[in-house]
Amino acid sequence: MLLLHGGPGATHEYLEAFDSYLPAAEVEYYYYDQLGSAWSDQPEEPTLWELDRFVDEVEQVRRALGLDSDSFVLFGHSWGGILAIEYALRYQEHLRALVISNMMADVPAYNAYAEQVLMPEMDQDKLAEIKALEAAGDTENPRYMELLNEQHYVHHVLRMPVEEWPNPVQRALAAINPAIYVSMQGPSELGITTDAKLAQWNRFADLASITVPTLVIGARYDTMDPAHMEQMAEQLPAGEYLHCPTGSHLAMYDDQKTYFTGLINFLRKL
Repeated sequence: MLLLHGGPGATHEYLEAFDSYLPAAEVEYYYYDQLGSAWSDQPEEPTLWELDRFVDEVEQVRRALGLDSDSFVLFGHSWGGILAIEYALRYQEHLRALVISNMMADVPAYNAYAEQVLMPEMDQDKLAEIKALEAAGDTENPRYMELLNEQHYVHHVLRMPVEEWPNPVQRALAAINPAIYVSMQGPSELGITTDAKLAQWNRFADLASITVPTLVIGARYDTMDPAHMEQMAEQLPAGEYLHCPTGSHLAMYDDQKTYFTGLINFLRKL
């Protein structure tokens, strides 16, 4: 299994939770830091931060590792899920199976979920302050992340106090490359901004053409709509849905037993 981390522009480090489960299940897996991430080369070339180029990069890695359809499972979490879907749409002849973790197949729907479901649950004065900082371009202000952590991240990204977030998560977030993250996603996990490169990405209707066994993982408290992710599994000809009832966007930490039991069971059936 080749693991595609999120971000975009984060690192593989937060996926180190897999070390506690996959070796015992005799699953061979590869960490991989995408170009621009802290453990990869970091060229200062904005034209490289395009979805198609990242897909080409995954194919280069596959060839270098000698992975093929006999055993190659591609796993993508969050932004990595977008990348995994795009790879499967172009190169599924090389895949044995696909795992899409905590990512919707429709960015406008993701934004609508954030605006219509998640934002109304927040303290509206503090949400207004978040929006004001974004409008002013002042997202480097420490107050911005303080508000996001309090109002959004500890409820929907990882459901524990920030100071208790596991070291692999803290390392990955500290190392994120803002040149990639902001240009493709925007300044935060509270939706994808309208001027970001991924703002109009939508592959929901194309999921029907992905015929390899595919596991979609969603979580009750995710930044992503779990109902949409269940619908993704229904749209996929060989799709399955794994729901993490106490998990959030990083359900591999806050609903670990459900997450890894379901993932390993899926892999064993292949």
